[in-house]
Amino acid sequence: MEAIAKAKNVKGSSQKAKLVIDLIRGRKVNDALAVLRYSGKRLAGPVSKVLKSAIDNAEQKAQAGNVVVDVDDLRVSECFVGKGVTKHRRRVRPAPMGRAYREMRHYCHITVVVSNE
Repeated sequence: MEAIAKAKNVKGSSQKAKLVIDLIRGRKVNDALAVLRYSGKRLAGPVSKVLKSAIDNAEQKAQAGNVVVDVDDLRVSECFVGKGVTKHRRRVRPAPMGRAYREMRHYCHITVVVSNE
């Protein structure tokens, strides 16, 4: 049984989200949630939400197919981060030679796949 959960346009850069995702890849679900809970990273919160959503998706998929799935046996089989949109804010930063750069805000897409195999 495999279940997928995705979060689109999460505030934070994909490079920083990859550091959090690398902590939970291949772990059991309960261990991964514990690691995320005590991680000091800001993106640990959105990643844990996506992981909980994937767990709930697995339970719902098992219930729809009349299959028994134990949450303790689920494992984070796949997880990755994609680069989201880069939004330009209407604020400026000083740049060399009297120019001005626009502020950029980075967003990312988080995908987590859990399975019991």
